[in-house]
Amino acid sequence: PHVLGHSKAHVGRVVAELVRAAKAQGLQPGPLALTLRGDFVRIGSAYEQHKVRSPDCFDILVPLRLPPHLEPQPRAADGPGPCGAFVCGLRARDGWTRRCRPFAEGFCVELQGRSHLSSGLVLRWFQGHLQRCLGAVRYRLQERCRVSLSACPGQPPTLHILPCSDYVCCHISMAVRLIPAIPLGDALYLTALPPQGPRGSPGPEALWGLNASRQEQRLLGWLKEQAPASSCHLKCLQILKGLRDLRGHGLEEPFCSQWGRVLSSYVLKTALFSLLLRGSLEAWDERFLVERLEDLVLFLRDCLRRQVLMDFFLGNTSIPEAVALPRLLKEAAPVNLLSAFDGPTLDLVAFQLMSTWVQAPHIIRAYSSPRYLRPVPAP
Repeated sequence: PHVLGHSKAHVGRVVAELVRAAKAQGLQPGPLALTLRGDFVRIGSAYEQHKVRSPDCFDILVPLRLPPHLEPQPRAADGPGPCGAFVCGLRARDGWTRRCRPFAEGFCVELQGRSHLSSGLVLRWFQGHLQRCLGAVRYRLQERCRVSLSACPGQPPTLHILPCSDYVCCHISMAVRLIPAIPLGDALYLTALPPQGPRGSPGPEALWGLNASRQEQRLLGWLKEQAPASSCHLKCLQILKGLRDLRGHGLEEPFCSQWGRVLSSYVLKTALFSLLLRGSLEAWDERFLVERLEDLVLFLRDCLRRQVLMDFFLGNTSIPEAVALPRLLKEAAPVNLLSAFDGPTLDLVAFQLMSTWVQAPHIIRAYSSPRYLRPVPAP
């Protein structure tokens, strides 16, 4: 906790400086420019207290400010875009592209005869804009830390931070993934779809994915208040994520990639949420850790065998009223997170999951040696 606290503080200060500089140095002032809103949103397991590896890696949403007249258009589950995900287009209103031709030509693509905001073009602009603004940040922070920015095509840029401190515990380098996000209101955001398939082919540029990380944090906060002080629900999630990662060391491709994609952290978190609200939260006291962990494994196995695990927030009417959900989430069509995978793959993952649970002590002993630990990313 001590080292993580220092890391979060460094990340917050440096990202705030970079976002402030990037907002001040917008390409062109005015209502038709693409600029940063000026704030950022901390998301992911590092801020939800269930991270199991890469304690030096963080995810942060950077909201953008768009011109008006771009309307969100949710796509049907059987429409274009990846299966098992809520996808949305940002469509320009009729006649808008003629009045705002420079913006439309720089950031929009055609989809079904209509102009839509391109996630790929926005991401490329975002990477270049941050790179141009990095000089001012590097100069202001040179006594506190060294910073650099790296980017891969189709991926959000990563900010690398190496603190300059006299304390040994504060010399840990940090990698911060900066994700450009389109605000929808009610703490909802649209982000570029992740690369699809084992080879990382890009998703449709005219479509965006929904990010409900703030709603996840609200639910986790409510669970923390309602569950016993010694609740083990986050520890169960951590152990299951750790077993998934350790088991992956002993699997061969292409199943190794499928294993990680099927049992993604979002899928595991969704299974935990679904199981938590089925019974009494008192049953999650830490003295029942093994029983609750086994319940989670068996619940996930049954979902894999049925090939159904519904997204927890989309169209779910059983979420506690204390966790206020935006109207868009309440009225959205439910999405099956496992629909992107075929039956034989899910059956094989279910079998391997049970095998992993039965052999958990052996797997932990075999793959937890230092040679299997992920190295710290070089700045």
